[in-house]
Amino acid sequence: MSVVTHKASGWAVGTGRPLAVLAGLNVLEDEALALEVGAELKRICARLGLPYAFKASWDKANRSSIKSYRGPGMDGLRTLASVKAKLGVPIVTDLHEPGQAEAVAEVADILQLPAFLVRQTDLVVAVAEAAAKHGALIQAKKAQFMAPWDAKNILSKIAEVAPGVGVILCERGVSFGYNNLIVDMLAIPEMKKLGAPVTIDATHAVQLPGADPRTGGASTGGRRDGVAIIAKSAVAAGADGVFLEFHTDPDAALCDAPSCLALSGAEQLLTTLKMLHEAVN
Repeated sequence: MSVVTHKASGWAVGTGRPLAVLAGLNVLEDEALALEVGAELKRICARLGLPYAFKASWDKANRSSIKSYRGPGMDGLRTLASVKAKLGVPIVTDLHEPGQAEAVAEVADILQLPAFLVRQTDLVVAVAEAAAKHGALIQAKKAQFMAPWDAKNILSKIAEVAPGVGVILCERGVSFGYNNLIVDMLAIPEMKKLGAPVTIDATHAVQLPGADPRTGGASTGGRRDGVAIIAKSAVAAGADGVFLEFHTDPDAALCDAPSCLALSGAEQLLTTLKMLHEAVN
């Protein structure tokens, strides 16, 4: 489907619709921070007329080091439910194991399949079934090792389990040698040919996996200055939505700080992205 809509909230993304925004924190730290970031992003998107969904992970299961901060775990779902109730916005979050799908779908409106796990059939099936049961959408991140046209297999796998569930494909770069990712902007129109809306995860696309000099490679590095460049380029290439992570103090973020944007710059960036989206559409 070139447009997918979350029926309960009316949040929509796709051809002919305003630029969709999925943005928030990389990982939950505490509820106060989540509310502060979510409220500001909601305000900005409301002013700009952009559909907004709050994003935060409750568990980052693919950390470089076992000592890295992962988040609050399943207790974080209560925080997301509270943010959803207090801000009145849809929630997007990821999961990593089939057994988590039902609990996550009871809270989240957009269930995210992580790039590393998007080919894991048991997880895809569990997410598809939970999305169908609870009326949720799915955002599937194209894996770092996958060609854009091969994303058709993600769509067909979900459709076989839960026909009618809306799926969003997300570009987040491909592995390019060691410790580096490259975003091929031609991947965006290629994936749109498959009939699904496409978003850009500009935050994770600037990661330098296992290359954070602060920890001697025990965490992921990043190029914060590149986030806006990739986001603008992707929107110009036809992306239907943007996936971005912000923090009130990016350098102090407990996860992926080198790739995190300052909340203070969100309004300027989203204003620019809206203008680009309108220009190319």
